[in-house]
Amino acid sequence: MTPARRSGGRASGSSSSGGPRSGQGKSSAKRPAKGPASGGTKRSFKGPAKSAVNPSDRAGGKASSKAASRAGTQAPPKTAAKSPAKKRAVVDDGLSRGGGTVAARNEGPMRVQRALARAGVVSRREADKAVAEGRVFVNGAVATVGQSVDPARDQITLDGAPVVTKVQLHRWIVLHKPAAVMTTRKDPQQRKTVFDLVDDVPGLVYVGRLDFMTEGVLLLTTDGAAAHALTHPSREVERTYIATVRGDAVEAARQARRGVELEDGLVVPRDVEARPLGNRRWAFELTIAEGRTHEVRRLCDALGLEVEQLVRTRFGPVRLGALPSGGARALTRTERDILEALIASS
Repeated sequence: MTPARRSGGRASGSSSSGGPRSGQGKSSAKRPAKGPASGGTKRSFKGPAKSAVNPSDRAGGKASSKAASRAGTQAPPKTAAKSPAKKRAVVDDGLSRGGGTVAARNEGPMRVQRALARAGVVSRREADKAVAEGRVFVNGAVATVGQSVDPARDQITLDGAPVVTKVQLHRWIVLHKPAAVMTTRKDPQQRKTVFDLVDDVPGLVYVGRLDFMTEGVLLLTTDGAAAHALTHPSREVERTYIATVRGDAVEAARQARRGVELEDGLVVPRDVEARPLGNRRWAFELTIAEGRTHEVRRLCDALGLEVEQLVRTRFGPVRLGALPSGGARALTRTERDILEALIASS
């Protein structure tokens, strides 16, 4: 047998580069690969290497290899087609105290104080004071407290300086709120707030409050209209919580499915599940579509359960996932699209 015939029929795809090397014989074909071939993709070898071909080409590949052997020529090695790179599904990559941005919608008329505060030139309280003192003008006339303006059309000045009130982008932040953190802008007792954990963004508000000791996913945004819409009872945005409890969680789940009457009305969770954790502790998971004050804790108390820890794992389409406690990120594209649909729904 000629060297050309031997290399074409036996060593095809045996070397680390996916084909035979010139001047090598049978022994070189069995030599284990030492690393990825230059300019190629790293492959793992569990035995004699095989040419990387598509499944539909395997039958034809054997025939062409034999034909090349009979002709005394080497068939060129086939490589697997590379899959197209997947498009990133996030607005901003990685963890970020500043979250990400979404194109702003025209929110229409609002009070002049809110327009000033949202523009970031003054706080809401400072805006109230500036309007009351006559330092704010709208289209050349002195503004009045509570006056309605359209940020996209009206010309607003503060102390003679023009204020850009037309918003092009809204900021959205997904925060993993830790326990012992206040959901408020400022705390009289100087306790840490959720705004201490994110970038200082003018006009940033939270979407649905979490209790002082409750952990989990919390949305923050500069889109005040969206924040109001997502927390309005008519939208029925679902929230999922997992409470670590002691007590008869199995019976509590049965009662919760039938509904529990609290002082401010009946609560009927969308879904309830109890899972044992050991040492007489349970994971009591429930989904509700409203946001009454201390609702989950009051519900557990009415069911005879002692809450050791409470975590909100989902708000609408936004899930907590592996976001670390105190960490923040941007919305994913899917989350953004679903939230936009919820906001736009009547």
